[in-house]
Amino acid sequence: MAERERLICAASDLAEQGKGVRFELERHGQPQAAFVIRFDNLPRAFLNRCGHVPVELDWQEGEFFDSSRHYLICATHGALYHPATGACVDGRCAGRGLISLPVVERNDHVYLLESALMEDL
Repeated sequence: MAERERLICAASDLAEQGKGVRFELERHGQPQAAFVIRFDNLPRAFLNRCGHVPVELDWQEGEFFDSSRHYLICATHGALYHPATGACVDGRCAGRGLISLPVVERNDHVYLLESALMEDL
């Protein structure tokens, strides 16, 4: 299958462990909120939904990191997630992590790999 990509943002929009960029995608025929951040110098994207209950994580638009800038935090419950994998590391996520999304950085832009999305979700 040919790779289908969708532009999310310019690579320069993502500072290491800084503010994220929100975007939407379609999953199971429904619009879903998602976000991309930069961690370990790579773009990392996830559905914007806590593993505990389906609420969005950011405490202000695009603010996903906790005060230490080491973990992603759910503003509602305080659950912490590892920004490289989305794995639950602490809090009310009951071991359920974030759903990661396939992204690639190329030519100074970050793209969602939509073909891989259709296969995995």
